[in-house]
Amino acid sequence: MTERALRLGTRRSKLAMAQSGHVAEAVRRLTGRAVELVEITTFGDVSREHLAQIGGTGVFVTALREALLRGEVDFAVHSLKDLPTAPHEGLALAAIPKREDPRDALVARDGLTFHQLPDGARVGTGSPRRMAQLNAYARSHGLHIETVPIRGNVDTRIGYVRNGELDAVVLAAAGLHRIGRIDEVTDFLSVDFVLPAPGQGALAIECSASDADLVAALSGLDDPHTRVAVTAERSLLAALEAGCSAPVGALADLLADGQDATEMRLRGVVGTTDGSALVQLSTTGPVPTSHGDAIALGRELASEMLAKGAAGLMGERAL
Repeated sequence: MTERALRLGTRRSKLAMAQSGHVAEAVRRLTGRAVELVEITTFGDVSREHLAQIGGTGVFVTALREALLRGEVDFAVHSLKDLPTAPHEGLALAAIPKREDPRDALVARDGLTFHQLPDGARVGTGSPRRMAQLNAYARSHGLHIETVPIRGNVDTRIGYVRNGELDAVVLAAAGLHRIGRIDEVTDFLSVDFVLPAPGQGALAIECSASDADLVAALSGLDDPHTRVAVTAERSLLAALEAGCSAPVGALADLLADGQDATEMRLRGVVGTTDGSALVQLSTTGPVPTSHGDAIALGRELASEMLAKGAAGLMGERAL
């Protein structure tokens, strides 16, 4: 008898559908089972408020998780940066596939790079983290930009540039890769001046913790290097007690000696959205060999950042 199709819960946006489509194909190859997409609308999709105003934490994932727990879908795909850091009872984070490019990217009028933006350029972003770092970098380099809070899908955001309302917008490079629009990028922002959101560029595949066979099957998509890196980043975020829309950036890099990665460097930043104050630190240690080691690395850096005054710079605390 043919096994029934697996039901994959996904948000309805073009980016979410593209991400889920890639995962569905990988699961088909891995398991030999058909996969059907089940579209679910989340609160974050229908609200027009800015993320900081609606809480940020979990607004794009709660409806998907509820559908999982009700048995309406078998597994769900999330952008990892949208996932709350606390584990959810009854659910397993079965796989974190290999990460896409974690950088932020600029889409500007006339093919401009960030340094070519004119005085007073209006730069749109929905992220307090990006605002904090872009404004801090501009201040330190004598550049004058105005960061403008925006919401909407990729088409809407890039549309602000095309219609002349904004000079540029900043988006996640990974999302543009996944929907085939990376050619529209006019500048990739180096992680040396804009650290990404914790987990940016990575996907999370969740399913019921009680379905051991499905957990085992989906784990075949897990990339261990990506998992330890994002675990360290999310541990930093959790230890700072910051929500996913707080102005916190983090990135864990594997540092290679020859061909083998021997150390992991974790960088973190917290700042005020106007860029007037930043706490930016890093720590380096052996490549974590366990979930606990990765968590410890994140907590260690968070402790140092809190000692430098990071708590006072965050406008949002976890809900």
